[in-house]
Amino acid sequence: MKYSITTVSLPGLDMAGQCQFIKSLGYDGVELRARRVSDEVRAAAVPSNWGYHVNDVTPENLASKAAEIKGILADYELEMAGLATNMTCLDLEQFKNALEGAVAVGSPFIRLGASAGFTGKPGEDYKAIYGETVAGFSRCVELARGTGVKLIIEMHGNTIHPSASLAYRIASNFSPNQVGIIYDPQNMVRDGFETVAIAIPFLGDYLAHCHFGGHRPIPGEPDEKGTVQWKWEGCRMSEGLFHYPTAMKWLKSIGYKGFISVEDFRNVDNREKFSDAIAYLKGLEG
Repeated sequence: MKYSITTVSLPGLDMAGQCQFIKSLGYDGVELRARRVSDEVRAAAVPSNWGYHVNDVTPENLASKAAEIKGILADYELEMAGLATNMTCLDLEQFKNALEGAVAVGSPFIRLGASAGFTGKPGEDYKAIYGETVAGFSRCVELARGTGVKLIIEMHGNTIHPSASLAYRIASNFSPNQVGIIYDPQNMVRDGFETVAIAIPFLGDYLAHCHFGGHRPIPGEPDEKGTVQWKWEGCRMSEGLFHYPTAMKWLKSIGYKGFISVEDFRNVDNREKFSDAIAYLKGLEG
């Protein structure tokens, strides 16, 4: 297996700084954030995971930066694991830009979202969102045909695809050469959990990438009727609710050779948390 870090968690470093850091800890690749930010956020220039990044890569500028990015990756002997975008499958203009950039930089995949989120509020219609999503992915698949770039959907809370089976319901409308799934168990501890021994073999060829990180529940204050309101905090993988030894066992059993990308957005020293993560995962693999 190969290990990468998503640059979403490294907002204060430029591309060379991100690669130098990732390589120094023994990782194999970079999952590169490519996202739009507002002019206001960019002007403020305050680095944050979900806002401004010093390595300011967007779907619109990726193609023009591709040669520089590829050169830096080569300098540090790192692979491009894939592109971490946050676009929906209905934003064809943004998708076309990201696809051009993905081809130019040699990215094997683009993360692509459903047509809309799903939080369970009145008026949200799973069936309608599902239909729009399959139609949107169909258009994007046609645009990507022949490029070698796969479109992948992430198992994530507040979506219609929080679990392996629900993500598979979307992806299975297409060939696994065209559409894949990000297996993200840290998201599943809150929404969408399915038994690992079922989920990983079930995904089969649609398993394209993994996101690993740690979360655990902590009890909050009870509401007015006395029901405890649970909160979820980030933590080390070894201390989280999800049992990673089981996941690693099953990934090895199916011969998984793709990337495991570490996501850790805690306000903790980057070197401490990412060195701990790769040591833990390699220990489990061994």
